[in-house]
Amino acid sequence: MADLETLKQDACRGVDERRALLLAIAREIHAVPELAFEERHAAALLVRALQDAGLPVEAPAYGLETAFESRVGRDGPTVALLAEYDALPGLGHACGHNLIATATLGAGLALAALGSRLPGRLRVLGTPAEEQGGGKELLARAGAFDDVDAALMVHPAGVDLVTMPTLALAEVDVVYHGRPAHASAMPERGVNALDALVAAYQAIAMLRQHIRPTERIHGIITEGGQAPNVVPERAAGRFYVRARNAEELAALKQRVAGCFRAGAEATGATSEISWRDPDYLELRTNWPLAGRYQANAEALGRVFFPFDKLPSSAMGTTDMGNVSHRVPAIHPMIAAAPMHCTIHAREFAEHAGSPLGEAAALDGAKALAMTALDFWCDAELRRETRAQFEASRST
Repeated sequence: MADLETLKQDACRGVDERRALLLAIAREIHAVPELAFEERHAAALLVRALQDAGLPVEAPAYGLETAFESRVGRDGPTVALLAEYDALPGLGHACGHNLIATATLGAGLALAALGSRLPGRLRVLGTPAEEQGGGKELLARAGAFDDVDAALMVHPAGVDLVTMPTLALAEVDVVYHGRPAHASAMPERGVNALDALVAAYQAIAMLRQHIRPTERIHGIITEGGQAPNVVPERAAGRFYVRARNAEELAALKQRVAGCFRAGAEATGATSEISWRDPDYLELRTNWPLAGRYQANAEALGRVFFPFDKLPSSAMGTTDMGNVSHRVPAIHPMIAAAPMHCTIHAREFAEHAGSPLGEAAALDGAKALAMTALDFWCDAELRRETRAQFEASRST
């Protein structure tokens, strides 16, 4: 146990020694927000930091231009540390992915610096397109997690939480095609595509009264016509559908598709309904690993909000859920903003570039590194982790 504690202390010291580098990268990613699959600047920064430390890096990786992978260590179980670095349209890093990238990089560099004392195999994996596109699922299909024994990451929030409450998610695009006509002189000759979309939107609004508390449907109109005096020939929308798990999601998707078809039937328009691939799966938290993360973060002074006291409506989605269906995984939350501040808001983007957010990135790096060391050094933890993972797969 003394050896483990020494390794943890050295790993934490390694994060502190790289403080200036890590915070510079966090700030630069924050200053240059990039959308899903376009994170070229962020990926290049992270790859360069790994290479400058003497680590081997494959980039691009697994068929994705902005993915990368660094592997260190020859023996023992494999722990993957996952970095995210995409931003939100119009909001920048309002989900704090610049801090996720920094925490993962800091943990990876500090662990790799242990050299021959590294008690397992380490993988630092750059995972693009979390906000949209399901990058981790695409990486998984390409084999990125085939030989991984545990996958770890940490996400910023307004509180410290042992895990993130999640829903499965499907994304759908719908396009309606009508017939243009002069909206005043000859409206009877037109088929209004926008009316079809609005009818479907209202049908979904009515459907919301009769779905489970764990289900969500929300969307936007992305195209609604060109001129008020022309009957819209084309209208388009994008919607997210969420449910507790993949089975319930599949059933809800069919009900939503019925709303889309109803819009077309009511107006005479035709519809194209395109469900995007992949779906996001619900997160299966590995509780033995999550407990170790919490203990390590508390040792750094972090105070956790009781998970069972969260409002039942406080649920999000992450493609880390897809990873958790394949390997033992954790996705804890670390306070990077005041408690009242929620992610996906401009205020949170400001905190992601503040000293409070940067402190969370450094603490996150240390807690991830210490949790990886626990997994490598504690055979009983590995047994508990695997047993709980197998149990979660059977439910």
